[in-house]
Amino acid sequence: MIRLVSLARLFYFLWRKDPVRRIEMKKMKWSRREAVLQGALCAGLTALLLILCGPVFPKSGRDAQSAPAALREITDETGRKVKLPQEVDRVVSLAPNLTEIVFALGDENHLAADTDYCDYPPEAAQKPHVGGTVNPNLEEVAALMPDVILATSINRRETVAALDRLGFPVFITDPHSVDEMIATVEHIGAALAVEKSAAAVAGDLRSRLSDLDRRLAGAPARRVLFVVWTEPLISIGSGTFIADALRRAGGRSVVDTKIEWPHVSLEEIVRLQPEVLVFAGAHAVDTQREIESLRNLPGWRSLKAMQRSDIVVISDAINRPAPRMVDAIETLARALHPEAFSAGGATASPAIPAVEEACACAR
Repeated sequence: MIRLVSLARLFYFLWRKDPVRRIEMKKMKWSRREAVLQGALCAGLTALLLILCGPVFPKSGRDAQSAPAALREITDETGRKVKLPQEVDRVVSLAPNLTEIVFALGDENHLAADTDYCDYPPEAAQKPHVGGTVNPNLEEVAALMPDVILATSINRRETVAALDRLGFPVFITDPHSVDEMIATVEHIGAALAVEKSAAAVAGDLRSRLSDLDRRLAGAPARRVLFVVWTEPLISIGSGTFIADALRRAGGRSVVDTKIEWPHVSLEEIVRLQPEVLVFAGAHAVDTQREIESLRNLPGWRSLKAMQRSDIVVISDAINRPAPRMVDAIETLARALHPEAFSAGGATASPAIPAVEEACACAR
């Protein structure tokens, strides 16, 4: 019944989008015979609809009491109550990190569509796309008749409100730390009714992070400039999940601000002299070329970390609150604190691998 109501709303939505058809219908003059035929057609469609909906309505009070609840209610990460079917067959993801989580949970067969920017794993790019994260095509989303739509804080409120009006449940995530990312995995698992799979994935991630905590216990945090963008120079604020990932890897940003993505002065970075420069890129070779182009530029060449090639390039997975973020944290921790992973014990002054050796591609 829920699907039929949503379908009716979709037809109304598309009808409003087609003013030409409405004008043509207004101009048409039905003859009496045509009116009779139209009435018969409507009666037939109504009868068919009643037949299809018949099993939805119980025949007696006993049936109503014994019938299982058709919907379950859960709370998303913004506090919204969301009603979902007991079994979720069709999912639409509106963000790349959410798509990654669906695949990590092994529920990709139920993923009906994702966005143009969903590129991991490679199979995600083969799914039907509904546009970008900021401006998805709502008509295409509605046409898929999803049981649940996964969204995150980067999606516009107007998008969520429009989907609500169309009658589609939207589950919103909003992680701000590594631990919250893992909790998001569990929350999405609950929304998709794959709790056991989610518990296994979350347990593995927490175990790996606990191992890192044990290895890095007592190690001084390395002072790091995390480069999000070079021109203009953009770094990370203390409240971002990337800053939290950096802390879990045994580093500390030299940029101390609550602004999420601060524009920073290169002159100020030269004054601060970070020990290590960290770049994240989807393609390591391209990132290396960019670093080489910076070496002789004013400001950059004055950084001791650049002169010593104390540079780490890691996967851009650290930019997405999804399970692969832990892969990137482990890679960064090994680069910042190789002594914690060596068989021979700690060294007095750990060296940072050259950029070619520190590159890590996504698994």
